[in-house]
Amino acid sequence: MPTPPRLPELNRQFIAHFGEMGSRWGINRTVGQIYALLFIAQNAMNADEIAETLEFSRSNVSMGLKELQSWRLVRLRHQAGDRREYFEAPQDVWEIFRVLAEERRRREIEPTLSMLRMALLEEPTSEAERHAQQRMREMHDLIDRLMKWFDDVQRLAPETAMQLMGMGATVTKVLTLKDRLTGGKGKKPAA
Repeated sequence: MPTPPRLPELNRQFIAHFGEMGSRWGINRTVGQIYALLFIAQNAMNADEIAETLEFSRSNVSMGLKELQSWRLVRLRHQAGDRREYFEAPQDVWEIFRVLAEERRRREIEPTLSMLRMALLEEPTSEAERHAQQRMREMHDLIDRLMKWFDDVQRLAPETAMQLMGMGATVTKVLTLKDRLTGGKGKKPAA
């Protein structure tokens, strides 16, 4: 049996870290490590190469690749004269962030917003329900506002979005100054 290719130390550290972080993000360690390997790989890799490099079973790699495909975080490639499937991570990190955010939104945030909308349509029958519904409305309004902001950011060119992120401290100072000048400090934002 051939010896698996030896990963450079820096690559191994990155892959190990992604495995650890994956479990904190709700994906299994193997999936995180497969993704990290594909992210830093110079070329698309087939499942056998991934399994050999990471010393994982072929079945674990296949399941991990299916999960990554369902998240749209890896792309399938074919190479001329080779019947095997090759996988690669998107090259543009902004695109990766955008896809990951969209998937998390679809899987986690939209069901929560849907549940909150349904709860807000209910007629409260007690003071406890009125209080709970008001708290739910606050949560709904915040999430809804964040999603509208996120949609606006998604429409920006990546370069413009990066500029916007770089302006964070400056925007905060301008808004603080505006609040001081207008006496708007502590006001709730308009819905």
